[in-house]
Order: sequence, then structure tokens, then C-alpha cells
Amino acid sequence: MGLSGIEIFKLTPRTNCKECGFPTCMAFSMKVAAGAVEIEKCPYISDEAKEKLSDATAPPMKTIAVGKGDFERKLGGETVLFRHEKTFVNKPLYAVAFCDCMDDATIDQKKENIKTISYERIGEQMEAEAVVVEYCKDKDKFLNLVDDLKGLEKVNVIKCKDAEVAKEAIAKVKDSKPILVGANEENADQMIELAKAEEIVLGLEAPTVESLYALAEKAAKAGVKELILNTTTDALDTTFEQTVEVRRTAIAGEDRTFGYPSIVFANELSDGDAYLETAVASSYVTRYASIIVFDDITYPTALPFFGLRQNIYTDPQKPMRVEPKIYEFANPTEESPVLLTVDFALTYFVVSGEVERSKKPAWLLIPDAGGYSVLTSWAAGKLSASVIKNMVQESGIEEKLSKKRLVLPGKVAVMKGDIEEELPGWEIIVGPDEAMQIPKFLSDLG
Repeated sequence: MGLSGIEIFKLTPRTNCKECGFPTCMAFSMKVAAGAVEIEKCPYISDEAKEKLSDATAPPMKTIAVGKGDFERKLGGETVLFRHEKTFVNKPLYAVAFCDCMDDATIDQKKENIKTISYERIGEQMEAEAVVVEYCKDKDKFLNLVDDLKGLEKVNVIKCKDAEVAKEAIAKVKDSKPILVGANEENADQMIELAKAEEIVLGLEAPTVESLYALAEKAAKAGVKELILNTTTDALDTTFEQTVEVRRTAIAGEDRTFGYPSIVFANELSDGDAYLETAVASSYVTRYASIIVFDDITYPTALPFFGLRQNIYTDPQKPMRVEPKIYEFANPTEESPVLLTVDFALTYFVVSGEVERSKKPAWLLIPDAGGYSVLTSWAAGKLSASVIKNMVQESGIEEKLSKKRLVLPGKVAVMKGDIEEELPGWEIIVGPDEAMQIPKFLSDLG
């Protein structure tokens, strides 16, 4: 149970120094209790108070960092069961499965597929983030495969139940902060000792939720601080039930024994059926896997998964926005038209993509419209003639133009007269209703 604002206030210096950005220590304490600010924002908080607050104010699910450098990713840290209650925090990682039982051609093809997945959607770079290397029977091939795949610079997940073999594999990728999955009721003692000695994240697995709970309890008592729970069973229904039960116990039940991220092997549940794997994997984007393992990921199959993940893991309380300013396309000149759209990220990236596709030089004016779509911002008064006038003046775009032409989105053509009054000397042009019509429109506009 988290501390109340009053309880946190008693641990603060109570000097109202305002250095934390809040007018009083009480106001600061209330924000800390609500999870809106970290206790470290207070420059005078004592180490003793920090220690008391760390566990009480930490999220019910532990945040675990895996990978290294540019490829470091965070797992867990979730505080709610449902996105609309607040927001989901750390996106699940998409991983590709390898094992020593595969032939070289299959391994090479999977590696090539991973390399081709790299594209940008709404300002976010998309790529496969992890590789899972499973030990089946051939130790030498397994270790060589681990060595080979670390060159992809992804999060490394070692799936191995043999503690001695696992130790050799971990030695090859230890610097990348890997995950070792394979600790069960039979090998728990050896795997726990290995995880402690190497200071790595340990993945636990068990046939039932009760035995998984006991295993997590044992590992935590032994001093393993960072765990991942493999909630995959041999059946679709029990895997789903177990994954949900782990999250519900941690969040709703406030039981930190299950307060760790989960990994689900969609490839094992689908038994080689690519369509079933797609259905299974997509269900765990929303319920509640932190790592989802695929048999393979190709460029076309990755697109919908990254789109789904991005949509689910955006904050519903904060519109996705881009910076309000002037954007340039194809080296615009003083005679290039100025197109207008809003700062809602999805609208911007759709419009900017079509402007780029046109290959015509143009300016794109983005005012502060509250992060809403064109019609929504206009209806809410966020996109008005005065807002556009202020943005034109603040951006300095007039000084760069000899031919002043402003192109409005077709759906707000009603604003044309008001803007003409606010911007004398400008030619106000009503543009197309849909972004896909922009290339032809710019070509005809000249």
C-alpha cells in the first residue's frame, strides 16, 4: 500500500523552499503520493526518508532494464489493469526465437528478416527488439549461435534449463544485460545462484500459477532482485489465465511476489500456425506480456503489430503531439506555398508523408492546436483565425516569402473569410479534404 500525502509530508524537511517546483512541501508530497513526481525532486530529502519511501512509492510491478546502450529497454513498471485507468507504461518487446535445432538456412533467413524491420511511424522508430536463443541438444552449436546473434545488438534472451550450459552462454553476452529464462522447480537453486553471481535477470517458469508464485517467492527471498515470469503453459486458455492472474495479483491484490514482467512464447502456443501466432501475439499486447516471442517476424507481418502496440501504449490522457513550428519539404523557396495542418501527431505524419510523396517544395505551418485533429481543434476553438495569425507572425514565415499563399485543410474551408481578414496580403486557398489528394493538388497548384 502506498503512503498518503500526509505520511510523505512528515518525511520531508517542511521548509517550503520551492526548489522542487511546488509552492509548499505539502503540495509536493501530494504529487509524490499521486505518482506524478519522484521523491528525488526534493534536494533536501534525507537518505533515510528515501529508503522508507522507495518501496512504498514504487509501482506494484518492478521496472526492469534489459539490454545495453542504444538497445536498452525497460520492462514492467505497470500500475493499472486497464489503459483507461491511467496509462500503460513500458511497451512489450517483440522477440524472434532461435534454437540450436534449426538449420543454418533458417537461422540466416530469420536474421535477415530482423535486419529489414526498421521504419518510422508517428515519430517512433520500429524494429524487432529481442532475440531468444534456446538450448535443445547441441551445446556447441547453441553457444556459437549465442555468439553469432549478439552481433544483431538486440536484447538477448537465453532459454536454457541446464545451469552449466547457461553459465557459458551468459558469459558471451553478459555485458549486454541479458535475460536467462529456464529456472523451474527442479533447477531453481542452481539457476538462482547463477543469476545472483552474474547479476542478470532471471526468468521463472512453472506449470501452474501456484507453483510459479512459490518459485517467485523463493527467488526473491534468495536475493534475486530482477525476475521475469514465463506464464506460457501447454495450452492457450491456461496461458491467458495465468498471464492475467499474475498481473491482477500484483496490481489489484498489491502482492509484490508477482510484481514482475511476464514473457509469453506465442511461437510455442501456435504450433507452427502463422495465423494463430498472429492472433495469440496480438492478444498479449493488451493482456499483459512484457516480451512476446515469435517464431519469425517479417516486414509485412511486423507493421500491424507495431501499429497495435503504439496505439495501446500511448497515454490516453495526453494527445500525441508534434512541435508547433514551420516544417520544410524539398527545399522550399520564397514562392513555395504554405500548407496548414494541426499538431496532432497522426494528422501531421499523414500530411507530411503526402507532402514528401509529392516531391514539391512546400512549407508546412503547424500551430498549437491542443494536439487534436483538424475538425476537433476547430470545433474546440483551438484552431482559429487568430491562432493562425499569431503562428504566422511568431514563425517569421512572412519574411521568407515573396508569394504569400496559405493552403487550408478542406474540412475547415469555413475559416477562409476570417483568415483573410486576419492576414491581409495573403492568398488563402482551400486545399483538399483528404491527405491522399495533396500530391495532385500541389502539382496542379504549381
